Amino acid sequence: MALNFDKDLDKEGFLRDLENWNEAVALELATIDEVTLTDAHWELIHFIRGYYDAYNVAPANRALVNVVKKNLGADKGNSIYLMKLFTGKPAKVLSRIAGLPKPNNCD
Repeated sequence: MALNFDKDLDKEGFLRDLENWNEAVALELATIDEVTLTDAHWELIHFIRGYYDAYNVAPANRALVNVVKKNLGADKGNSIYLMKLFTGKPAKVLSRIAGLPKPNNCD
């Protein structure tokens, strides 16, 4: 599916319909944020999608760091690691690329 930016995305670049997400869409969304997806990115994308499926919420930055630390280890569950992969606001960028809604408390 090629994204129609006016139809498929809201004003902040999040998918309007979460069902439209797939890995090809993730690649398109990543280009918006100038992120080149690596295995490290995909690990977090799939992790946060699983988290969303379980809890029906995308975690904000502090919660993201804690849940990643708990599940993937302290080397990945820290702000520096997440900011290197998803610059700016990692929880927001990660959620957008993963096709999830914007996390609460993320501007």
